[in-house]
Amino acid sequence: MQVDLLAGFGVGFLGSRLKRLAERMQADAAEVARALDLPVQPSQMSLLLTIRLHGPIAVGELAERLQLAQPTVTRALKPLEDDGFVAASRAPGDGRTKRLALTEKGQALLVRIQTELLPRIEPAAAELVEGLRGDFMQGLARVEQRLADRSLLTRMEAAGPPTMWARDFSDDLAQAFYRINAEWIQDMFALEENDIALLSKPRELILDKGGVVLFAQTPELGVVGTCALMVSKDGWVELTKMGVLKSARGLKVGEFLLAKTLERAASLGMDKVYLLTNKKCGPAIHLYEKLGFVHDAEIMRQFGARYERCDVAMSYRGR
Repeated sequence: MQVDLLAGFGVGFLGSRLKRLAERMQADAAEVARALDLPVQPSQMSLLLTIRLHGPIAVGELAERLQLAQPTVTRALKPLEDDGFVAASRAPGDGRTKRLALTEKGQALLVRIQTELLPRIEPAAAELVEGLRGDFMQGLARVEQRLADRSLLTRMEAAGPPTMWARDFSDDLAQAFYRINAEWIQDMFALEENDIALLSKPRELILDKGGVVLFAQTPELGVVGTCALMVSKDGWVELTKMGVLKSARGLKVGEFLLAKTLERAASLGMDKVYLLTNKKCGPAIHLYEKLGFVHDAEIMRQFGARYERCDVAMSYRGR
């Protein structure tokens, strides 16, 4: 048995081990990107997503939002600019500050990343860390062993083409966010003033305040569902505006979306998540319970008045 010298050096070399892990995983992701003829490196994908969400954006702000060193961001941006995926322009009234935006070519590339590449990477990465508990260093060693046993590339190839994937919000999906939720709500209730405000201004009222909007998409039906995380008060985050088109019901879109949204909440450190609903939504309540939500009278007291139809409040306790 070959000894892992880097692991043997101890926790003082944690950064080196994480860098090694990242290099191995990103190499496999890059191989899949090449096979799909996608001219992007894994390290560039977060830049493209952030520019689309917050652009036009200055390089310094981009680095700050991703909590990366500015030279690292600048190096990763250069090929994206050279290849015409990102364009820089001077900010009005400030000839020194360049602001970055995606070009039409860059928008098309990002759509392909979210519909072809990420749906292959995410399940394979999730499999690597599935079921890990306890000491972090021991968990890290198990992830490294799993990766040695079966590479990320092998896991992606075994999974085959994705049948459903999650997409982050973009302005071209704003209409879908409104339409899906309006259909879902009006099937049993009436749209309230609070609904209309959130559905009409998801960027201003959800994303710009630190929240998240996700969509579910399938190859055959396109975008079929959506769900959001909205920053509330006292550290709480509301899981809200989860809706699925009637044409996609029966495909377990709701369960997929809910799991992805909770996964995103965990990755953002959002550990106080609640939701508001109505007793008429029996199947949805059963799903919430299945994935770790419990009925919570204090949440009802604190937040329930936001909707006239609300008679059920739940908080997330995990599975």
